[in-house]
Amino acid sequence: MDFLEELQWRGMLQDMTPGVKEALEKDVVSAYIGFDPTAPSLTIGNYVQVMLLKLFQLSGHRPIILMGGATGRIGDPSGKDKERELKTEEELDHNLEFQKRQFDKFLDFEGPNGAIVVNNFDFYKDMNVLNFLRKVGKTLTVNYMMSKESVKKRIETGISFTEFSYQLLQGYDFQCLFEQHNCLLQMGGSDQWGNITAGTEFIRKNLGQTAYAVTTPLLTKADGKKFGKSEEGNIWLDPNMTSPYKFYQFWINADDADIPTFTRYFTLLSKSEIEEREKTYADDPRELKRLLAEELTIRVHSKEDYESVLKVSELLFNRKASKETLLELSIQDLKTVASEIPSFSISRENLNGGLNIVDLLADATQILQSKGDARRAIKNNAISVNKDKISSHETAINQEALLHDQFLMVENGKKNKFIIIVE
Repeated sequence: MDFLEELQWRGMLQDMTPGVKEALEKDVVSAYIGFDPTAPSLTIGNYVQVMLLKLFQLSGHRPIILMGGATGRIGDPSGKDKERELKTEEELDHNLEFQKRQFDKFLDFEGPNGAIVVNNFDFYKDMNVLNFLRKVGKTLTVNYMMSKESVKKRIETGISFTEFSYQLLQGYDFQCLFEQHNCLLQMGGSDQWGNITAGTEFIRKNLGQTAYAVTTPLLTKADGKKFGKSEEGNIWLDPNMTSPYKFYQFWINADDADIPTFTRYFTLLSKSEIEEREKTYADDPRELKRLLAEELTIRVHSKEDYESVLKVSELLFNRKASKETLLELSIQDLKTVASEIPSFSISRENLNGGLNIVDLLADATQILQSKGDARRAIKNNAISVNKDKISSHETAINQEALLHDQFLMVENGKKNKFIIIVE
């Protein structure tokens, strides 16, 4: 594929410096994107830039992942209206190693254009402050640095010298990658334009060479809100922080108006395949969202996780879901279910010798407000435990009934579902 044409039709090209197209006509060109390890995991917001690297690699070129072991210690002022809180070095190192492993799933690290990972801490660890000021600080004038949007926005509210110097580090990063890995291009979001072009200036002034920049638009949702967050917060690419089910639901619950953009940003389908899909399902936006959610859940997580999501969805939303569906759920699946519907915790001791169903419903859990309500619900054939109807108010629930020795699912009618966690 032609990389720039690919970005163009996908709507992923915001700005670029002159000469990029000609530079990319070489056999294999290296380009990088920086990722500061200030969070414990990559987010779906980071995935925009992951896709940029993926498309670059599919076009035959080499992606470089620059992990910000150094810049993460400083804090990027871009897009921030106040100083960041600095993370501890131990926290940053832990985050960096975890994020490096996450990239293994998204890019190919083998072959003639295999991706490589570089830590920018290696550029600075042996450099003292005087060397930094002579070698790095001398490159850019304060006037040049003050002209950058990320700095101008902060002048009135205040910016520390630490964050003010961030563009020096990012600029020198580009110079080091240019020298050590023949990296001609830096990419990123449009909010990084000032930092990226600082790098091209470093290479022009210090090396007498030409380097290039490409940025993507900042992705926002149809309602104008920042992409990558749900009502509960960030959508993480780590399944322990955002479950595959919640990840899947993020796409399913997206605004219909966002799906054309999301499909172009995140699917690996060709232009003709996307247009054919949109034509086929022009009157069925729910299917467009389902297809996107399926592809991304499998790619970010796994086929097995996607199948698990379907089982959980079947149990939660299909009123006719069978007992077999429930029994097929893993411990993690049931934990996901427990996070989506009302849940109660009870002590394992309560089940010793069997716990009367009425006491379970009214006293141990408050699924029903009173024992009288519980008896009436049982009499009306409304109560099920693990998909088995309860026909007598004298029924006892014991440990043998537990799913994975930990869970009970109780239903009151067709709509009201509850999970009991036995601890």
